[in-house]
Amino acid sequence: MSLFHDQEALDSIREGVRGLCANFSDAYWRDIDQQHAFPVDFVSAMTQAGWLAAMIPEEFGGSGLGLAEASVILEEVNRCGGNSGTIHGQMYNMFTLLKHGSAEQKQKFLPKLASGELRLQSMGVTEPTTGTDTTKIKTMAVKKGDKYVINGQKVWISRIQNSDLMILLARTTPLAEVKKKTEGMSIFLVDLHEAIGNGMTVQPIENMVHHVTNELFFDNLEIPADSLIGEEGQGFRYILSGLNAERTLIAAECIGDGRWFIDKASRYAREREVFGRPIGQNQGVQFPIAEAHIEVEAADLMRWRACAEYDAGRNAGAEANMAKYLAAKASWEAANVCLQTHGGFGFACEYDVERKFRETRLYQVAPISTNLILSYVSEHLLGLPRSF
Repeated sequence: MSLFHDQEALDSIREGVRGLCANFSDAYWRDIDQQHAFPVDFVSAMTQAGWLAAMIPEEFGGSGLGLAEASVILEEVNRCGGNSGTIHGQMYNMFTLLKHGSAEQKQKFLPKLASGELRLQSMGVTEPTTGTDTTKIKTMAVKKGDKYVINGQKVWISRIQNSDLMILLARTTPLAEVKKKTEGMSIFLVDLHEAIGNGMTVQPIENMVHHVTNELFFDNLEIPADSLIGEEGQGFRYILSGLNAERTLIAAECIGDGRWFIDKASRYAREREVFGRPIGQNQGVQFPIAEAHIEVEAADLMRWRACAEYDAGRNAGAEANMAKYLAAKASWEAANVCLQTHGGFGFACEYDVERKFRETRLYQVAPISTNLILSYVSEHLLGLPRSF
């Protein structure tokens, strides 16, 4: 339940997304996972239904909705047993273009993103030697005439194979030449069809959640100068402006996961009989499920608070970080409870618990680790000395 938004409108969104997700069974997602594939049919259906254009302004063909509505869309996909990690990139990557792109860039790309003609599923920020220390990135973009020439490397860049465009962060001024380490980075919108094989190489990374992610190599990649989004050297600030939305949306996904695990565990505990009685009658089984439910509901309150702050145009940094921390923690604890409730059957692929277990574990690490959130709260909210 939302404390800040029109509940009837949110319920309508939930109903619509659930109706669409009903066409994609557990078996569909199980098969996608086992094949290490991308759910093309699901993404196309979500696009055609307009859900991925929720936050694009109406003038560009979207619905013009807020972060609260977008968060419900992703939550419901996960609660229905799907994986919204396959679509969330389009929502939060679009923020950079929407907030900082030129009028020409918005008119060129946003209508096509809203219609599904183009996909903006990828963002290239992380590098092998810098991790979350973004100011130390080494990928360079040097302007030469009417082009930028890019050299460097990125890692953990998702959905390249299923995207047309990518947001790329690169240094346009070397770190040693800037007054503040957050200066000298710029944002570019890269046409992947033009880039791959012409200076950009993609190396897929096999991983435990079968997330379609990659390592990228740039060797004198040339892109048009008008690929630059906003002002040169302000890229780090532009990226930060979208992170609060990203973390809030991830929190909503975790809440969806948490509710899926709790529903699954409760149903199994009611039906599974051992020693002549349902296992859910035992407090040792029911209490952990109840505790997981309480923690997911508490995390949900912080999600709504983050949405309210963001949609009101205020700095939602604290709320977004805390929402992501609480929701990721709650979903992971619910996952463990669900697996424990199912016992050995929880490890069987046909129950889907092990798949969702792996998927929700990711959010302890990405898109920001729980430790960095604790550092943020310590420094910015509690006034403690910076720890790094």
